[in-house]
Amino acid sequence: MKKSAMLLVLALAVGFAFLAGGAFAAEKSYSWKVAHIRPANSEIDKEMNWFAEEMKKATNGRVDIKIYGANQLGDYTVVQEKIGIGSVEMGIMSAATNVDKKLLAFTLQYVVPTYELAKKNYSSGAPFANYVAKLYEKQGIKVLAYWPVYFGGIGLLKEPAEPLNPTSQKNLKVRVPTMKTWETLANTFGYQATPLPFAEFFTAAQTGIVDGIFGGGAENYHVSFQDLMKCYIAANTHFECWPFTINLALYESLSEADRKILDAKAKELEERRWAKAVTDQDHYVDLMEKAGTKVYRPTEAQLKEFAKIGREVSWAEFKKVIGEKAYNEITATFVLE
Repeated sequence: MKKSAMLLVLALAVGFAFLAGGAFAAEKSYSWKVAHIRPANSEIDKEMNWFAEEMKKATNGRVDIKIYGANQLGDYTVVQEKIGIGSVEMGIMSAATNVDKKLLAFTLQYVVPTYELAKKNYSSGAPFANYVAKLYEKQGIKVLAYWPVYFGGIGLLKEPAEPLNPTSQKNLKVRVPTMKTWETLANTFGYQATPLPFAEFFTAAQTGIVDGIFGGGAENYHVSFQDLMKCYIAANTHFECWPFTINLALYESLSEADRKILDAKAKELEERRWAKAVTDQDHYVDLMEKAGTKVYRPTEAQLKEFAKIGREVSWAEFKKVIGEKAYNEITATFVLE
């Protein structure tokens, strides 16, 4: 064979190999774990099953996502660290603050009073949400979307005196997240704050260590602790919203086509949730009441009083924890009206 012909054959072979390699890379298969904190058949569990099925269909089965609910892979603080190092690929849960205290902002008390304002702060593309996403990136985590959960309330095993008076002494011990902002809020509202991880609340309640819980809302208390709940105060303590995250290095390693699919499905997940979050909140408050829990729904004036007092003390504590510079950076991103 002539030298020129041999060179042509070799060039074609290399070219075909390159094309085949590129096609193979584009068709790479994945098996990912996604963690959440609710039991099977909860709202987030159903939505994660929907998301996993949508990703499987959109990638012709190449992306297989296994769902681990109810803290099976560890509580949210542990799982967030695991996502950062890549031992768990994805998660959708509360923001953990053990690595970066600035993430206290994401569960800060009394930032917004309505879903309309919540969407202007806690949805993808909002200034505050963008700020939070950058904090996650520093931990090696990509925020794909946000999943609004509810406005929080106070769940109690005993009915207090003057439940709708934000400053009366309740003489009840309550579990609060291990964050100074929550301790300050509960103490100001007349309770005795006991900082505990969420996973320890059930045992603490059964053994009489605490008489109630701050940091969650009606859906959480109903699906997880309904047999314990005797009283629920819909005080709108905070807006609960969960970042939907993936390991950043994994995300950046995906082909452009696969990133587009993932981004599109995550955006759809978020949009689906904003469309039904309001009705879901009312639904679970009603379910608690039907199950025998005494529900207190503050009037608009009473909610404003809770918010005025709650914001004053919890924001001041937040500022102490993270410093004035970071505090000013974060609060400058809030849309408050």
